[in-house]
Amino acid sequence: MTPTIVGNNLLNWASQIDDNTLEQAAETASMPFAWPHVALMPDAHSGKGSAVGTVIPTREAVIPAAVGVDIGCGMIAVRTQFTKGDIDGNGGTLRELRETIEASIPLSPGNYNLTESLGKWYAQPKIAELEKLAVDSDVDLSHSPKWREQLGSLGGGNHFIELCLDEEDRVWLFLHSGSRGVGNKIAQKHIKVAQQLCKKWHIKLPNRDLAYLPEGIPEFWDYIRELRWAQRFAYLNRAEMMDRFAHVFGQWIGKAVQESERINCHHNYTEREQHYGQTVWLTRKGAISAHEGDRGVIPGSMGTRSYVVVGKGNKPGLCSAPHGAGRRFSRNEARKRFKPEDLAKRMEGIEYRHGEEWVDEIPDAYKDIDVVMEDAKDLVEILHELRQILNVKGT
Repeated sequence: MTPTIVGNNLLNWASQIDDNTLEQAAETASMPFAWPHVALMPDAHSGKGSAVGTVIPTREAVIPAAVGVDIGCGMIAVRTQFTKGDIDGNGGTLRELRETIEASIPLSPGNYNLTESLGKWYAQPKIAELEKLAVDSDVDLSHSPKWREQLGSLGGGNHFIELCLDEEDRVWLFLHSGSRGVGNKIAQKHIKVAQQLCKKWHIKLPNRDLAYLPEGIPEFWDYIRELRWAQRFAYLNRAEMMDRFAHVFGQWIGKAVQESERINCHHNYTEREQHYGQTVWLTRKGAISAHEGDRGVIPGSMGTRSYVVVGKGNKPGLCSAPHGAGRRFSRNEARKRFKPEDLAKRMEGIEYRHGEEWVDEIPDAYKDIDVVMEDAKDLVEILHELRQILNVKGT
């Protein structure tokens, strides 16, 4: 769709949007260092401080709360050599596969990747890389002594593991997760620092969660170093879970997985990028990179389709694209509106763990993914359409 112009420097690609989200995005766009404009993606909805689905280019400053507390959250997808026929001809059931996945990848907040029970998958090379990065970058992780045990764990909320089929009935492995507790601690630490400094300097903010760190102070670079570490942790966390998923799926189907394609992309992060001839800090809060040729993954909600895409390099869209369907209702509102039996109807034909814990993830609590993708047609090209046949979630 052609974006609508809101105020002086906000472009909106979302046809499904509410006034509160627009107001939040306009507040973010009003920050004096936001340049050349803020882009609101098709899945945008209100969030903490700034709206989810906001792409924020800034000059010589960053807003820690704009990235959010799940630094580096994103998607990973693997296309295998298998097809639906291989699954149909397998002797095991999808329930058995789901239960094996749940036993191999720790789920829900607070669960750890215990070396004794999961030793053969324990990601020592990934741990070693992160240890070296922490030393080389002078990153203090004393606030998270168990960060090593967090690597390879899913988390709760909208994080998930899925087995999917594409338009040619090829099998894909698919999951969504981020930087877990260690990323949260890093984010909270620097959000607090930014708020304290802005208060000390008597800076008036539209919202205290828009507190920022200017580039000329040590606290700015402290955040950038730890941010980059957390983003790498999130990337490797997804890689570790995907390695395990591929392993147990290969055991279940009777043949090792051969990967035809692997896509691992963030949708909550900050990077240095070139836009309109200048170098900026680009924060994607609920958005993926869609530079020309960039491959990404846009999930629908629980029970709906997801998409593998390639970026078109849309300049006004700041070479970005939506990260999912985007919420229509808060979790509390969804629990009031829907029941477990409503979710069961929406999940017919999909293997999943039944229970009221996941009612707030019902597709009806999210925007229509087809509308989101139509709004995004100038941002990305769809390569594959995925439909899930198995879903695993934490609580």
